[in-house]
Amino acid sequence: MTKKDVEKLRLRIKAYDHKLIDSSCRQIIDSAKRHDAEIIGPIPLPTEIKKYTVNRSTFVHKDSREQFELRIHKRLIDIINPNQSIIESFSQLNLPAGVDIEVKRV
Repeated sequence: MTKKDVEKLRLRIKAYDHKLIDSSCRQIIDSAKRHDAEIIGPIPLPTEIKKYTVNRSTFVHKDSREQFELRIHKRLIDIINPNQSIIESFSQLNLPAGVDIEVKRV
């Protein structure tokens, strides 16, 4: 089998909580291993940090501000040569709220 014949299923997982994303990755990998899939990952991608600065006061005291940040943790999992049973098992997974999964065939 050459490199061009290899088909991959790429899962990109996003969440605000790092513990939640790690447990979701573990669930996905366990489900794929039950169907004898070859897995690469989870590969941690750079954490996206969004920072917001807000004035504490509504009108005066411009020097007094609060800063908030939102961290988006990301992981990448590749499944090599997936079969139909693996894809069906992913649709039956019960993942917690706040975890976003993007599935792409490569």
